[in-house]
Amino acid sequence: MKKYFKEFKPFLLFLSKFLGAYLVLTFAYYSYLSGYNQQKFEVDGFTQIVANQTTKLISVFDSRTHVEPNFTEPSVNLFYREKWVSRIIEGCNALSVMILFVSFIFAFSGKFKQTVLFILFGCISIHIFNIIRIALLGVSMFHYPQYQEVLHGVIFPLFIYGVVFILWIVWVNKFSSYAKKSSKR
Repeated sequence: MKKYFKEFKPFLLFLSKFLGAYLVLTFAYYSYLSGYNQQKFEVDGFTQIVANQTTKLISVFDSRTHVEPNFTEPSVNLFYREKWVSRIIEGCNALSVMILFVSFIFAFSGKFKQTVLFILFGCISIHIFNIIRIALLGVSMFHYPQYQEVLHGVIFPLFIYGVVFILWIVWVNKFSSYAKKSSKR
């Protein structure tokens, strides 16, 4: 048994750090969400920020956009050219994606300062790309409503997860403690 533990120690260390960080951050996130009353259709503050920033981005190209609260569910309705195109719910704010990102970076951590800076850079990048993703999705839903399923279910999730995957690859190959070990070989 000791032999296997020694052989798989790097993987087991990665897995325990990843799961530990993921569970702690997920618990913190759900604690944050519990401060909002779903029965009264309250939208959490970060989702509201994402909705407002999406509107500002779309407004750069077309001022006929706005958001309104949804009174039938905890979400924000996005309007483009005065037509309702989508709803922005808690799952659209990318915080769960950021939790996944941070957990992975923590599990593959390098130097403390580099790790913290990359986590900040990555979360800001994910946030920016998420705003772009929602804006493009809203405009696409206006012009191509017949492709709603493929746009919302395939194309745009690939967009945000692709960004995360690229950030992970950069981290592992350039900054993590693993990158330092493999560059010495």
